[in-house]
Amino acid sequence: MKETPLIVGKNAAPVGIYPAVCLINPKYSANVGAALRACSCFDVKQLWWTGDRVQIPGKGERLPREERMKGYKDVEMIQFDRPFDHFQGATPVAIELLDNTECIYDFEHPENAVYVFGPEDGNIGLSRRHCHRFVSIPTRHCTNLAAAVYIVLYDRMYKHYLKTGERLTLNEQRGFVDSDASKDVWSDLKDKNKDGIAFI
Repeated sequence: MKETPLIVGKNAAPVGIYPAVCLINPKYSANVGAALRACSCFDVKQLWWTGDRVQIPGKGERLPREERMKGYKDVEMIQFDRPFDHFQGATPVAIELLDNTECIYDFEHPENAVYVFGPEDGNIGLSRRHCHRFVSIPTRHCTNLAAAVYIVLYDRMYKHYLKTGERLTLNEQRGFVDSDASKDVWSDLKDKNKDGIAFI
């Protein structure tokens, strides 16, 4: 069972690991859970969030949906209102619609990035003063908070691949679920399609 999110005090030693994602005062726990999933998918080790609209779950409780997935335990969840105090040498990157922001198409991701996202119903506010770079995602309409996290982290991973040829690999089995779990689900996939219970 996943432990509850870490809380750090203002006098604690810096614990920030970049790249990281920081959500400023998010409104919906489902978006925090989905952002956690994005972090795990794209190998980001920390998800920070501020404010008290998404409460830290009590002992034994968890954020809904994605946070329950065992595969995401590799991401540390940290709720703290002064996250920038805990990063040394990082480049905070605000993902926000502002005049003169860089378009993500042309943006070169810093190795030491901390990606800062505003809430579903506002902007990053005073946290903007901590940010060194400002990036926008061109869309026809505003995107969902968790979707924005996915877009930015995918863009980072893809541009890293273009530079290095390195790519992330799936570290869990996917395929048709068979009643006989000991069988290799890929070896006779054509014959098993009609018998597959679900594709996961």
